[in-house]
Amino acid sequence: MASKLLALACFRIQSYGDLSPRPRYPSMPKYPKGVADQESNVQGSEAKAVFSVVGMTCAACAASVEKAVKRLPGIREATIDVLNNRAQVLFYPSFVDEETIRETIEDAGFEATLIQDDTNDKSTQVCRIRINGMTCTSCSSTVEQALQAMQGVQRAQVALATEEAEVHYDPKILSYNQLLQAIEDTGFEAILISTGEHMDKIQLKVDGIRTDNSMRMIENSLQALPGVQNIDIDPELNKFSLSYKPEITGPRNFIKVIESTGTGRFKATIFPEGSGGRENHRQEEIKQYYRSFLYSLVFTVPVFLISMVFMYIPGIKHGLDTKIVNMLTVGAILRWVLSTPVQFIIGRRFYTGAYKALRHRSANMDVLIALGTNAAYFYSVYSVLRAATSPDFMGSDFFETGSMLISFILLGKYLEVLAKGKTSEAIAKLMDLAPETATLLTLDDEGNVINEEEIDSRLIQKNDVIKIIPGAKVASDGFVIWGQSHVNESMITGEARPVAKRKGDPVIGGTLNENGVLHIKATKVGSESALSQIVRLVESAQMAKAPVQKFADRISKFFVPLVIILSFSTWLAWFLSGKFHGYPESWIPNSMDSFELALQFGISVMVIACPCALGLATPTAVMVGTGVGASQGVLIKGGQALESAHKVNCIVFDKTGTLTVGKPVVVNTKLFKNMVLRDFYELVAATEVNSEHPLAKAIVEYAKKFREEEENPVWPEAQDFVSITGQGVKAIVRNREIIVGNRSLMLDHNIAIPVDAEEMLAETEEMAQTGILISIDREVTGVLAISDPLKPGAHEVISILKSMKVRSIMVTGDNWGTANSIGSEVGIETVMAETKPEQKAEKVKELQSSGYVVAMVGDGINDSPALVAADVGMAIGAGTDIAIEAADIVLMKSNLEDVITAIDLSRKTFTRIRLNYIWALGYNLLGIPIAAGALFPGTGFRLPPWIAGAAMAASSVSVVVCSLLLKYYKRPKMLENLVIRGITIE
Repeated sequence: MASKLLALACFRIQSYGDLSPRPRYPSMPKYPKGVADQESNVQGSEAKAVFSVVGMTCAACAASVEKAVKRLPGIREATIDVLNNRAQVLFYPSFVDEETIRETIEDAGFEATLIQDDTNDKSTQVCRIRINGMTCTSCSSTVEQALQAMQGVQRAQVALATEEAEVHYDPKILSYNQLLQAIEDTGFEAILISTGEHMDKIQLKVDGIRTDNSMRMIENSLQALPGVQNIDIDPELNKFSLSYKPEITGPRNFIKVIESTGTGRFKATIFPEGSGGRENHRQEEIKQYYRSFLYSLVFTVPVFLISMVFMYIPGIKHGLDTKIVNMLTVGAILRWVLSTPVQFIIGRRFYTGAYKALRHRSANMDVLIALGTNAAYFYSVYSVLRAATSPDFMGSDFFETGSMLISFILLGKYLEVLAKGKTSEAIAKLMDLAPETATLLTLDDEGNVINEEEIDSRLIQKNDVIKIIPGAKVASDGFVIWGQSHVNESMITGEARPVAKRKGDPVIGGTLNENGVLHIKATKVGSESALSQIVRLVESAQMAKAPVQKFADRISKFFVPLVIILSFSTWLAWFLSGKFHGYPESWIPNSMDSFELALQFGISVMVIACPCALGLATPTAVMVGTGVGASQGVLIKGGQALESAHKVNCIVFDKTGTLTVGKPVVVNTKLFKNMVLRDFYELVAATEVNSEHPLAKAIVEYAKKFREEEENPVWPEAQDFVSITGQGVKAIVRNREIIVGNRSLMLDHNIAIPVDAEEMLAETEEMAQTGILISIDREVTGVLAISDPLKPGAHEVISILKSMKVRSIMVTGDNWGTANSIGSEVGIETVMAETKPEQKAEKVKELQSSGYVVAMVGDGINDSPALVAADVGMAIGAGTDIAIEAADIVLMKSNLEDVITAIDLSRKTFTRIRLNYIWALGYNLLGIPIAAGALFPGTGFRLPPWIAGAAMAASSVSVVVCSLLLKYYKRPKMLENLVIRGITIE
């Protein structure tokens, strides 16, 4: 039994080298013949089965199971998890059943058992919500605590910089509507962005609707369509917002239904502001602050002139000092009248925010502003009323304090929102990659084009055939069904070199077709597309908080109450000092008394202290840093990854596909018997074609060169094929026993290895190549040398890392000879060879226990345990599976130099965060004592409240601008030197 299991297993990585398969485009749905045309009907009956698969040891095993399952009719998708020994299969029960799938897996040489899928019992959805009205970290903390307190919420993150919440919740316990209501109850406006269900959204404008009955008729017609989940209607704009499942239906179906509903009188188009989302809200917020600031200036400028300028112009001063009743002057009345609209109408937002915060027993910036301006305003009202009722009261008012304070804060908020908008430019640029229009082709049964139509690219549906002309952007993810061209994928992958495309090759939406016409079949549209996945990944990264932000969150909880206490203490200290003659009366300005002087100091302390700068210090820098990374082809998954990456002092490299190109090729052949090389490779290829191992594929590809006249050569039939784990394969081809494998396989079969063959094997190992022995009829006939070329620039990258004081280690499943040779070639001193996937993870943990902060750089399934175990996991060359990688950082260009870029960018970002904190804390530590009058006794210098308000507004703006300077990040000059010396990074 044991030998049978061994015989049915596949190559182990340790024999042929750590040749994990290159990341590739996601597998495309496989439909049985004739099914594609009735896709919507079939899709409705889709089922899922999960199998326990025993015997898988490496990526090659997973690939062979996947390939076997996908050969079956009616398989939509098969996902093989070699680490957990599971296979998840999406299929159509009308074409195939679970038992057939299970038998197919067993036929592939593995033991399979159908298990109950328990994912539905532990389902988690991720809901994203936009939150309007947050002003500081106290606001975001209040919302976050309210969400986390709800039963069914597993995790909630609220980001002040993006004004969004990401909530992981159990849909069986609560709905997204309850989440929205919880946010509304905290006093903020909540707008749903996505529910976490696999849905797309589109907004349609319908012309021709005259009655409510027509509206209901259209709604009912749309609701009846399969795949439509939810419909929201705006009767005033005749706007229909639909949520739907893109694999079942699409926007063209909706338009067709709408236009056929009312005997042709309805006309449907995509709503002009379709998916503006966050950007539209941002623009509206900028306009609101701008308008509020302009309106406040209309009243504040006259108040300022009356208080500060006209008092020094004799004629005007006389008019303003004219008394109306008792000591009440014209100037005081004008200041009161002009400042009241600023205080209560234009400044209403601060009252609203303060009320909402206090209602939930928290305090934010609005509370400070409302308290400070109200103290100045109502003391001024008291002063004016007392002057009107007293013949000798000479008090002064502070009406200009409140109005100027509010005006400066509105200016600061306007500049802050303006600057914050620029921090998310990376997402806007990514979204702009999608073309606006596409050419839809209609094909007949023979595949001939019978019609071309230009449509909005948002109307593309799954399985549409799209024409891409030279110079046009690819409109959707899919694969080429006709034509050949070169496509520039740099806008998605960051790789500048155009990629050749021909029939069957995958293409990515948003990339640029350079020459030649392509017809592509759309496979992933809307939220499924690679571009959407990248956008979502960057958005999630900008949502995630860096651990260092916890410092600011802790401070913000106590900041506002502490400032209020300090403010009251300042007023009380100065008031009591004045009352009991604690300082000379000459210190008191002529225009006020000791109470007014104390009040000004107290108000200044209250308004100069700003928790906003602290709250924005980290998220704005993370937003800009992750955006810059995305533009450089380095996707950093949030603040945690950024913070860990800047501390990295040890990097563990996988060999194959990371330090090497990852595509093995036959570089040498040595025969020990007289025979034609073509005949030799005919026998070897016939044996190896049955194997999924990367080395086997390299041999088959090389063999094809001897049969160039055939596009897809058919090899002789191999009988009694057996794959021997960790050693090789054997089969009977043309009545001859063929054994292909390593030295131990030959010895196990009592096959003598000639001295020439041993020498050849030793030479291959010295040259960092893998040697394969071929036995025909139990006699060693030849040796193949297979090489996986080193990536250009690998040696230079390791050298640069050394100069950055980062230690480099190589861990591989390949043999020691090859590993040591590669290590010495690139300059890595510490090498571990013949390691299993779990041993890589153990090595990472061992380094961590020695005090290193470890990054793991790998590209295959077998690297996953180490990627997860490392402080920072870097996946290299992730293609379009970018959003589902286990790594913390994804290097889209597959360039080793991007490892340096990722570490350098994280270091620069954290330098910026530290500067932000130094400024925000330093500002408050310096500003509060000055506002409290620390300099007044010695210098007579005091900070009027309106100047304190301007300083507070400037602090937030300066922090955001400091973060924005990261946009000008340049890669280290050492990397530029690589290009100067003519080294091309593949």
